[in-house]
Formats: sequence, C-alpha cells, structure tokens
Amino acid sequence: MRRGYLAASAFAVSVAVIAALLSGTATAANDPGAAKASSRWLATKLKPDGTLENPNGGSLPDHGLMLDVLFAMYAAGEGARAEPIVKFLDEQGHATDYFTWDGLAPGAGYDKIIVGGAAAKTLVAAQVSGRNPRNFDGYDLVAETQGAIMRKGPDKGRISDYAKDPALADAVSNNANMFGQALGVIGLAAAGVNDRLALDKLLSQQCSEGYFRVLFAYIPTKETGDHVTPDGRKVSTCDEGKPLDLSPTDGDATGLALSAMLAAKKAGAAGLDAPIAKTVSWLKANQSPGGGWGGGVGTEAPNTNSTGLILQALADAGGADAAVDKGLRYLGSAQANAAADSGNKLAGELGAIAYDPASYAAARSSGINGLDTWIRASAQASLGLSQIGFYSLAKGKVPPPAIDVPENPAPVTTTTTIAPPMPKKPGTPRASASVRMRTPAITTPDTATPASRLGAYLANRLVGGDHVEVTEDGKTYVDYDATADLVLALRALDQQPDSVARASQFLLKPEAVKAYGHGAPYEQGEASYAGPLAKLVLVAEFAKADVAGQLRADLVKLRGADGEFTDTGSFADADETVERHAWAVLATAADPGPAVELLLSRQCADGTFPKHLDTAECGSGDLAATAAAVTALAARPHTDAAPTARRPDGWTERRVSAFVSAVGALGVRPDGHGMVTGEGGEADAALSAAVAAARQTAGLDASGTARSLGGLVQADGGFAKGADGQTDFSTSLAAAQGVAGRSWLTAADSPLSPAVRLPLSEARSADTQALAAAQSDAQPAWVIWGLVGLAVLLLLTVLALVFVLRRFTKK
Repeated sequence: MRRGYLAASAFAVSVAVIAALLSGTATAANDPGAAKASSRWLATKLKPDGTLENPNGGSLPDHGLMLDVLFAMYAAGEGARAEPIVKFLDEQGHATDYFTWDGLAPGAGYDKIIVGGAAAKTLVAAQVSGRNPRNFDGYDLVAETQGAIMRKGPDKGRISDYAKDPALADAVSNNANMFGQALGVIGLAAAGVNDRLALDKLLSQQCSEGYFRVLFAYIPTKETGDHVTPDGRKVSTCDEGKPLDLSPTDGDATGLALSAMLAAKKAGAAGLDAPIAKTVSWLKANQSPGGGWGGGVGTEAPNTNSTGLILQALADAGGADAAVDKGLRYLGSAQANAAADSGNKLAGELGAIAYDPASYAAARSSGINGLDTWIRASAQASLGLSQIGFYSLAKGKVPPPAIDVPENPAPVTTTTTIAPPMPKKPGTPRASASVRMRTPAITTPDTATPASRLGAYLANRLVGGDHVEVTEDGKTYVDYDATADLVLALRALDQQPDSVARASQFLLKPEAVKAYGHGAPYEQGEASYAGPLAKLVLVAEFAKADVAGQLRADLVKLRGADGEFTDTGSFADADETVERHAWAVLATAADPGPAVELLLSRQCADGTFPKHLDTAECGSGDLAATAAAVTALAARPHTDAAPTARRPDGWTERRVSAFVSAVGALGVRPDGHGMVTGEGGEADAALSAAVAAARQTAGLDASGTARSLGGLVQADGGFAKGADGQTDFSTSLAAAQGVAGRSWLTAADSPLSPAVRLPLSEARSADTQALAAAQSDAQPAWVIWGLVGLAVLLLLTVLALVFVLRRFTKK
C-alpha cells in the first residue's frame, strides 16, 4: 500500500515538473506578492459577513480560522480585506462566542467561562487590526488574558480555561495548550505588560534539544506544595515528560513559541537569548531536504501550515537566511500561480496554497478538494511568505496597502464631456478613437510576467486612475463601456487591484450609472440599456456593492416574455447581438427566466451561435458570439461547490446538448498552439482570447493560448493589431482573458462560477466524440504522448534509484 502511494506521488511530481517546464520557469514565491495573492484568494472564501464555515458543524462559524485569515491579510498588507471579520467580532458582538461559552448556550451564564487561548488570540487580533484591545466587543482583552494566567496552584503561569463563577468551576476542563500560551505572551508583550509567570511557563515546555511540545502534561510526583494536585500529580516540564512519551516534537508549537520569545524580548524581557538560539538551531537542523517542516503528532510530514509559522519566526529571529530561502521555495512549490496554472483546474484559484506540493500537483488536474484544508494552509503559509513577525503585526507595523497607481496623478488638462451612451457606429472599432493615457505611468520590471505587463498597460489607460477617455474629432469623452471591460479584464488577470477598485467605484457613482446605463444627459425621457446595465451589475457584484440589486432590477424590467432584452430610449441598441444578450443572461444568472431558452433557440446547425440574436436559422455562426454564449450558458451564482461532470440540476437536455456542441465547435479552429486565425490567416489575439476563456469556463485547458499570447505582448505591455506593429487598446483589452488563461467568470471575487465541466459523463456519444477532438488547445497528440513518455521515464528513474538505494542499504 505504501509503495503504491510513493509511486503515485512520484508520478504526480513528475507530471508537475513537466507542466512547469512547459509553462516557463516558475520563480520562488520569495516576495510579498505571493502573500498578497494568497490574501486575495482567501478573501473570496469569506462569507459576506466575514465568517467561515466550521468543518465540525454547529451553528457557530470557525472563529479561530477567521483570525488566522485576518493575521495573513494584515501581514500581506491586505488588511482592508479582513474588515468584515473584524466587524463581525467587534461591532456585531460575536467575539465572546469564541473566547467564552456564551455562544453555545446564550443567556445561560456561560459568558463567565473563559477559554484562555481564545482570549489571547482575540487580543492579538484586536491589536493587529488596529482596534482598541481594551474595549473589543465590550471586553478588556488585556485584562481577560491576564486573568486567564493562573497565579497559584498546579497550573501556575499557564494561560488556562477557567470559570469566573465558582459554581461553574466543575464544568470546565483546562484544555489550554502551547498555542494559547504563546499567543498570550505575544499579546501581552505588544500591550507593554510582559508577564513573567506566563513566559516562564512557556519556557518550561522547551526540551533540551530546543523544540517545544504542544500539550501540557501531568505526571505523578512525590513532591509537595501548591504546584501538586490532591492526587499527587504536577504539570511536567518538557524534559520530565519525555520518559513517559509525553513530549513529542511539534514544529507548529516550536515556531509559535519562537515568535513569543522574540516578542517578549522586544518588549524588554531578559534571559531569552539562550532559549531563542537553541530553538533556531533545532529548527535549522530539522528542516526537510525539500525545504519544509512538519508539525506534531499526525502532521509530522512537511507541510505548508507548519512551514509558514516557522518561517515567520525564523525570518524574525535572523541568522537563518539559507533555511528561510529554502522554506520559501517550498511554499512557492505549493501555490497556484498565473505562470503555471493559467488554463488548468486552478486557473480560478490563483494565490491558493495547498497543504503540500503533492496536493498542489494533484489539484492542477482535478481542482481543489477539501476547501477547508486549503484555507488553513493558505492562511498560515502566507505568514511565511510575508515575513512580518507577530510582534510587529500586533504593534501595527504592517506593510502598506498595495498601490498600483499614484495617489495624486497628474491633473487632466483637457475638458471632459460625458459621451452619449449610444453604440459605436457599425464597423467602427473602439480603437479608431484616440485613447488617452494617465500620467505618470505605471511601470513593471523586465522580468514581469505577461499578465503583469498587460495589467500595467491597461491600468495606464485609466485617466485619473479610474476611467478611460477617448478623443474623437477633437472632443474628449468618457468611455464607460471600455472602463467596464477594463475592470473585468484586470479581474481576469488578477492584476492592479487598486486600479480595479477605483475604476469600479467610478462606474458605480450615481452620475456614471445615469450616463452609462440610462443615457444622461442626452436622453430627454426615461431610458435604459441592457448591455451597460448588465456590465454594471457584474462590476457591482464583484465589488460587493449594494447598488447591484437596483441595477439588476432595472435590467430585468427590459426583459420581455420571450426572454429578449429590449432597450428603451432614443439611443436604444437596435443591433441586438448574441454577445449583448449573453451579458444580460450573466447578470441575471440567479433568475434568467426565458432568456436562456431564447439563446438556445438561436444555435446554428454546427453548434455555433450567430452574431445577431434575430437570426432564426443558420448553418454556421460566429466564434466570438459562440464564446459569449458558452460563458452565459455555463454560469450560475457563485458557490464553492466544484462544477459537476453530470447534468446540473435545472438544466434541460436541450441545454446540455447545446452547451456540449457549442464548446466542441470552439475547439475546431484553434491551431496546435491555442491560437485562432482570422480571415487573412493571421493569428487573431482577441478571438483567440475569447475562445480560450469560454473553453476554460467549460473546464477545458486554455494554457496553450495563455503561453502563445504571452509571447505576443509588446514592449509596452499591450498587443499589436495588423502588420504595422502598433499597440492597439481594443485588442489589448480583449486579449486579457487569453493571457490569463481563464475567464473573468472564474476570477477571484467573481459573483458567478461555472455550473459544469466537460466532458460530461452523460454526454451522448456523438457530442463526446466531437468534444474529445477539442480537449486541449495546447499541443498536438505527438507532444502529449511524448510528455507521457517522459513522465513514465522519470517515474522509472525514481523507482530505479529506490531499488539501488534499498540494495545499498541492505548491504
């Protein structure tokens, strides 16, 4: 059984190595950018009220994990993303549900039972988030933590679980451990009130080798005194517990204890140099060859959780640069990133960190299984990526928020006039107008990824940092449609979050909504436009803005009994396209009504969709329209549940068949490198990106397109159109999803998610055969088989080495 597991692991690692070679050399996640990406991913897993599901069930959320996420976000400079957590605990009064028993039985007096470790952790959270730790949810958490330190008796010095009401004392068992002890030492140090009793009790749990155990353990003793229980037992030191197997090594406890000792020392505690040095030496000596560390009993194998806590402490301690660098590379080998994962099953989970590299390798092809494990790993591993010590965190010394545009951009010198929200003239591309640049420009290093370079190029088109302007016939206009498309493009790229936030805020201002969605000031009467309203709904839902509901209600008013969305007003869009209808379907995914059936009725004989919605019958349609239709058909309101490989609930057989055949039609045109050619035989970046994004939404590989488009990025970060080599804004905007290797629909914070992934186990044979020919956009068959052969060769090499080593060992 164990040999089979090792062989499977070796094969998985071999495949992961090959994938990394194909996608380019991945750099070690040794800078705060990886931590920021992790925080952005973690933010997508929070419920709107800032909570996380408790995997053990019950009505209460997982408060401890929520605080781990909070620590990770602040350490990464993304503290604003943790605000819902802080509000839930402090302003909404739920912190006591965590550090007392009141949440288990409200009103029964159990608020008098204090969970010492939870009180200490909440104290640190209040400090890290900049709240008043002496009035958090109405409690003085400094005093509560001090009160949890036993001042006499067998648990003297221990941060304990206890009852303030003596009548409840028998109901409490003291299950406090070294995690709570360490967090209490950190919180009190940051508050300027080092407690020597708590610190000495922590030091007693360090074994002579240098590690710390996690559980306090009682042992029989013939000693007498206040520290002995009535039945003749005492809390042992770490060394005293070793003969009874009560002191196993624990990497997590050791890392957190190191952080606690460093905090106490910085707050003025003496006598800590020797135990700190001993701890650092033990950690350096017990790092695995791969760079990771394990935890305690049951988690002894190297993992990202333990490695993150240990790296945070080692980086804070200093003197272990080589070990820290090696550990950072280990964490990077388990994190989903754009360079390696655009187009595979992790394309919508960029920034997520797996429990170990093998789990990451498996998820690249199968997706995330066990979301709770990934959230825990990402939160604690992120601390190792950020390298901000717990004392600095608690003292508010956190990185500043990411700024990707200047705070005071150069003023716009031209007069800005609100553009009429009518569509462009037929056949007139957006790029025919001159797109204004913002100054000063955002720059990226030469080594930046294609996604980063394209993200900077697009953000540089935001005048004033928040909107796109175009100049036509000497007049300057705000291009709301381009601004909305740019926001979604940056969402897909997972780049320039500050630019995304500012542009979203601009679009959702009442005056912008009136101009873009309702035609002010040009319309003389009531007017509403489906396309703009649909995009505004999605921008608002991404930003979790309250205005989304009203925008959607305005959009639904335009939907007729047949499912068609009809604009009103003098500048109504008479050119009703499938793409426009698809936007409206996406924005009303929770209740699309008859709009989906109308879309299905327009499908052409070959599986494609026509450009115009009024095309009743067609033999073959338009690839861009087909890509839009596929995305609309696949979408559902966001859920953490993985897309199904069977017919989704609520889907008709007609929808399943139409979806499968449409995705199959998208796979006909791409060449062996994932690119679609235009009428002139040249690769069409915009069309290639649209097709790749739709295929990725359907669960198919789009990495070939991502690599090919990445190689076409110009020196300024944009894309050229035509033979002149001039960078074109519209093409650059449209190429974003292709460079990302995914649709904006699967991006972080997306209000939607795919309902289905192909191939379907229930798909009819003809559809399955058509789809099978289009499974990969990246490589011809001989390359795939060559890679399989290489994987097998690597596997055989590993097995041969194992055999030789076994022979050598026996000798």
